Amino acid sequence: MNTSAATQVQPLAEAAPRLGQGWLAVWSLGLREWLRFVRQRNRLAGALGQPLLFWLFFSEGFRETFQLPSQGTMAFREFFFPGVLVLILLFTAIFTTISIIEDRREGFLQAVLVAPVPSWALVLGKLLGGTAIALVGTLVFLLLGVFLKLHPGVWGVLGTVVFLFLSGLSLTGLGFVLAWRMDSVQGYHAVMSVVLFPLWLLSGAFFPPPPGVLGYLMMINPMTYAVGGVRRMLFLQGGPLNSGDPPLWLCWVVTLAFCGAMILLDMAVTRTRTQGDLR
Repeated sequence: MNTSAATQVQPLAEAAPRLGQGWLAVWSLGLREWLRFVRQRNRLAGALGQPLLFWLFFSEGFRETFQLPSQGTMAFREFFFPGVLVLILLFTAIFTTISIIEDRREGFLQAVLVAPVPSWALVLGKLLGGTAIALVGTLVFLLLGVFLKLHPGVWGVLGTVVFLFLSGLSLTGLGFVLAWRMDSVQGYHAVMSVVLFPLWLLSGAFFPPPPGVLGYLMMINPMTYAVGGVRRMLFLQGGPLNSGDPPLWLCWVVTLAFCGAMILLDMAVTRTRTQGDLR
């Protein structure tokens, strides 16, 4: 082998072990998140309990007064159901990233940062682990859809699961960015309480986008496209589609773009260090 060929092969030979170590780290970190969740079963009950109560109480409260535009025939419990799915996904995905703050306080995060693994392994491990937890809770609640007049069909169900996964990945990424800069769980809760509820309330979960400023705010909210995409796929075949949601193709485009942006932002913030990392 000549010198130039050897020079080209050597970086590839050196990159292969690093790539293997990176994916092993992704698996290990994701599995760690999952095991931590399984050992705290009350987290699943908490993630499902409040949204279930929301769905039952609001469905009954708005049942007689709710009416869709364009002479829609969808009942409020059906209209609200996708919003509750996204609510479970939103809160579970975001709050799994509290583990970043806990890992920093325990010294585990600092050990990962100095380990001979690429930073993208830390990002993907945390994101995939948190997304898996959020997706399981959301799919458990989705089983209640058998009692509703849903018309997803096989492709609608598969599309909904993939769409929920991408949305969960995006939301876990959002939590990752915010948690990385936090040094206390209390501060994280305070910030997220201000961020999460406006995101969800202005997502079209409760009402279609109205005309005016509120409607514009809902149109720039990525959660609007998450809720709209889930709603349109659950009522894909024969269901009432006069819900005021964005077109399905636009929901996919925005969700994919938001997911990609969050992953890139997460990888960027891991190159920075907080005061807690330097202790």
